[in-house]
Amino acid sequence: MIIQHLGLMEFNEAQALQERLVGQVFRGEAEETLLLLEHSPVYTIGSGGDGANVLDSTIAVQRINRGGDVTYHGPGQLVGYPILDLSRRGRDLQRYLRFLEQVLIDTIMEFKVAAFPVTGKTGVWTGRGKVAAIGVGVRRWVTMHGFAINVVNDLSPFSRINPCGMANCPVTSLRAETGSALSMEQVRSSLAAHFQELLGRRLPLSPC
Repeated sequence: MIIQHLGLMEFNEAQALQERLVGQVFRGEAEETLLLLEHSPVYTIGSGGDGANVLDSTIAVQRINRGGDVTYHGPGQLVGYPILDLSRRGRDLQRYLRFLEQVLIDTIMEFKVAAFPVTGKTGVWTGRGKVAAIGVGVRRWVTMHGFAINVVNDLSPFSRINPCGMANCPVTSLRAETGSALSMEQVRSSLAAHFQELLGRRLPLSPC
């Protein structure tokens, strides 16, 4: 399992990297990989998302091959793209989504913020609102896209969409929750550790 810290990356560049890695992992030419990065400001919407959830008609939105509706990415938000071969990890998409939720919850709670899932909705919440979003794609049982945690990012762009298709959805960040200036390195390191630890327990590799 490889974890790459890529810093700030344009969305289209990260998309192309994912596409390349998905093919390589499927063919057995590359190891499973977790990409951790930040994006320049961009709105994205899943393949089945409703364009009416973009409340400002001047906003350009990229429609992409993941589940979920519209969301925002920008600097100060930690984005994770796991490229995993689920054909060797149980072929259970719901279990994979619950694994991602638990990784996010454990990471957020390390900073003394109570975090939890909401029944019937994908993502992670606190008492103040949604703090992390999940939207995945799977090709031939290899995963792409993934999750985003609001760490120290500007939250105002979320007011111009219905986040994840939910009207009047409050959105929060780790900075808003803790009242402190967390570093991205702290959160990245925590998430990488929880991801690796939970992966072996929740999605163990099957024998070849």
